[in-house]
Amino acid sequence: MLLETTRGAIAYDERGSGNSVVMLSSGAHDRHDFDQLRELLPGDFRSIAADWPGHGESPPGNEMATAMGFADVAEELVAHLAPEGAIVLGNSVGGFAAARLAIRRPELIRGLVLIDSGGFLPRSLQVRVFCELMARPRFLRAIYPWFANRYMRPQSDADRQVRDVGIATTRQDPGLAAVSGLWRSFSSPEHDLRKEAASIRAPTLVIWGRKDPVIPPKAGRTIAATIPDARLELLDTGHAPQVSDPEGFARIFVPFAERVFVGETSERLA
Repeated sequence: MLLETTRGAIAYDERGSGNSVVMLSSGAHDRHDFDQLRELLPGDFRSIAADWPGHGESPPGNEMATAMGFADVAEELVAHLAPEGAIVLGNSVGGFAAARLAIRRPELIRGLVLIDSGGFLPRSLQVRVFCELMARPRFLRAIYPWFANRYMRPQSDADRQVRDVGIATTRQDPGLAAVSGLWRSFSSPEHDLRKEAASIRAPTLVIWGRKDPVIPPKAGRTIAATIPDARLELLDTGHAPQVSDPEGFARIFVPFAERVFVGETSERLA
């Protein structure tokens, strides 16, 4: 299915019915990052996963890709498909989009799950230089096979499939242009949510891969220390723990989500 947004159409699909869980993937990846996790969710969860502009089945966006633009897309997605609010779960730039949504539109966030999330690292000289290099399409295309292998740390067929999707996305436009635009935006002051994140009041779960070389676990600790009552859980994975260890991820996520949904029901009945 396609949803029209102000930044172009995006592809998405829904599974199940009931309380909504919206899933936002990493840059260069597509919504199938969540396939195995979605199979482990209870039947009364309605999961929604989408492809970013220029990724997967989504056509190119009508503006240069940026993390902030993707966050705008996520806001429109949740407002249109889950106006009653959802648990929003995001990996990497998807985590940035989910956290920014929790800051700007708290009424749409019933619970927040940040997975190896962007938006919480200082913009050091090293970070800015690396982002500038990754924003150059020829460099990005050349380095991405090595880079994807490093951040995924593949051990399973699912890991290797997701790694290969990332490589294929960055081979040519529109994916190459979208991902290079994202990297350019990562060094922007607007990509730093550390000060604003203290205002988040939604129940928050932070899940991180211990072996993530791109956004190390210290960023997860920063988030857990910044967002009131956030809980940090570590898994022995790289940058996409929902792919590398879906069973371990589900063991952490499902009880959290059930507490959020049941707790809301109890409040309404009180």
